[in-house]
Amino acid sequence: MRSVDKHGGKDGKAAGIRDIAEALGTSIGTVDRALHGRTGVSPRTKARVLRMAEQLGYKPNIAARSLKLNRNVRIAAVFPRQIAAFFDPLRGGIQAAADEAVGMQLTLDFIDYPRLGSGDVAALESAASKKYDGILFTPGRPRELAGVIRRIVGQGIPMICVASDAPDTGRISLVSVDAYISGALAAELLSYKLQSPSRVATITGDLATFDHAEKLRGFAATLALLAPHLTLLPVVESHESAEDAYHQSIALLKTKTRPDAIYISTANSLPVLRALEELKLLGRVQVIATDLFPELVPLIDSGKVLATLYQRPQAQGKTAFETLIAHLTDPGKPVKMHRFAPHIILRSNLPLFVSRIAGAAGGPAS
Repeated sequence: MRSVDKHGGKDGKAAGIRDIAEALGTSIGTVDRALHGRTGVSPRTKARVLRMAEQLGYKPNIAARSLKLNRNVRIAAVFPRQIAAFFDPLRGGIQAAADEAVGMQLTLDFIDYPRLGSGDVAALESAASKKYDGILFTPGRPRELAGVIRRIVGQGIPMICVASDAPDTGRISLVSVDAYISGALAAELLSYKLQSPSRVATITGDLATFDHAEKLRGFAATLALLAPHLTLLPVVESHESAEDAYHQSIALLKTKTRPDAIYISTANSLPVLRALEELKLLGRVQVIATDLFPELVPLIDSGKVLATLYQRPQAQGKTAFETLIAHLTDPGKPVKMHRFAPHIILRSNLPLFVSRIAGAAGGPAS
């Protein structure tokens, strides 16, 4: 029997049907029938095959699966231009997944709009009018978008939320970092760093956005539990505007109740860091940021920024695309929700992530 790695196929490559068959000592045909729900396999054998497939991290080739459709598949990826540090790598992940679908008849269109909460309704309406087979998107203000989403889903167009959620709208899946855990991690890090009574501020995008609200909820709950000596100041909403984030940060930092630490729960952190630098507070005020981009690297490396919580935008984009294709090829199969664990990036492990952002800097042209 060939040696198969616990998390993949031979030589570290992605596991295939042959790897599963050899690991179980059965035929490729049996594995293929079990994986695709065909007859001729006992329930016990099917369960063994599915369990081994999960252990090995088996992922079916989306190009091969798409051949079942026997037609061109048209996908719309509807995302904001801002914040580019997050959404460009996310688009890059979607494009990478599409590029891997060699032999697949695919049309992938990127439809953009200014920022979350600004232009998203028109962008979704535009995508719906073109009758795509599926839509990937980030809901800025789900309450305002709920009617539009339900109408599009009602037309038979499956939609997947990426990076934030719009619950109870009929969307088929969610691909996102676990927002509550992100906020909780930020609070726990600050509870270790600030041992004496201190003030803590949070700067977010828009609390009407599910992701941003969940991060604040996780942050506030964990801060109250682990660090009752830390006072949480009223949240600052920047509405993903660089100008608003800068001016509100300046105002916050000039108050008598200036914070000793700031958790920036959106990728819109550069304007906040610029305000700190201009007031000569960068390094004196503890900062936990979100995501990673070139300008942030030297600040973490020098200790001026304590940490950042990396949301893995490329992986989110790739997973969202693959999940949508899997649904289109097998619409009767339950669709999994994907909540990623955020990565904590500190000065000590920063070199592990720098190469990732170098390759993710540019997204596809819109």
